[in-house]
Amino acid sequence: MTGGAQQGTAEREPGRKNGRGRRVVLWRHGQTAWNLERRFQGSTDIPLTETGVAQARRAARLLAALKPDVVISSDLRRATATAAELTAVTGLQPTFYEALRETYAGAWQGLTSTEIRERYGEQYLAWKRGEPVRRGGGELETEVADRAAPVVLREVEKLPEDGTLLVVSHGGAIRVTIGRLLGLEPAHWESLGGLSNCCWSVLGQGARGWRLLEHNAGTLPQPVLGDDV
Repeated sequence: MTGGAQQGTAEREPGRKNGRGRRVVLWRHGQTAWNLERRFQGSTDIPLTETGVAQARRAARLLAALKPDVVISSDLRRATATAAELTAVTGLQPTFYEALRETYAGAWQGLTSTEIRERYGEQYLAWKRGEPVRRGGGELETEVADRAAPVVLREVEKLPEDGTLLVVSHGGAIRVTIGRLLGLEPAHWESLGGLSNCCWSVLGQGARGWRLLEHNAGTLPQPVLGDDV
C-alpha cells in the first residue's frame, strides 16, 4: 500500500517524467573582440570573432547530445551566430527574442572595465555590492530579469514533461534569469559566478521548483551519485 501511494504521488508531480522533469540550458555566446578588450558590450551588436565561431561549433556538438526540444535566442548577432552552429548540428530553428538581449548599460557600453571604474567608480562599487544601479543610465538588473525570465518560463510550459529548452543569451542576462528562476533575492544574484564564452548552465525542474544542476559548464553534465539527488 505504501509503495503504491508513493508511486501515485510521483506520477502527479508537475513537470516530472521518468524521474527527470523539464530542463533549461542557458548558453552564453562565443567570444567577441570586445570581450578580448574587456569592453562592456551591453546591447551593442558586436559579432563573434573567428575563435568565437569555433567555440560555438565545438559547444554545439556537445549540447546536441542533450537533445534539446526547443531553441530560443537573443536577436543580437553574437547570439544568433552561436545559435546557428547548433542549428547546423540539430536542424532545430531558433526563435529570436529581443527580451533575451544583454543589459542595456547606457554610457558604460563600449568602455573598458578600467574606464568604467575611473569614470563611474561609486556606481560601479554600488553595483558590485548588489545595490540596484542603472549602470550608465541603463537598465536595472531586475528589469532585465523582468523581460527575460518570463520568455523562458513561457517556452518551458510548452515542453513535454521531460523536455529540454536551450536558451542562447548573454552572461549578465543569463545570471539574472537564473537568479529569478531560483527565487534568489536580487542582492544575491552577484553570488552566481560569471559564464565563460560558450559555456552554459543547466536548471532542472523538480517538485519544489527550479534547481541549479550545472553552472559555467563546458562539458556534458554528469549524473549526481549521492544523497543529494
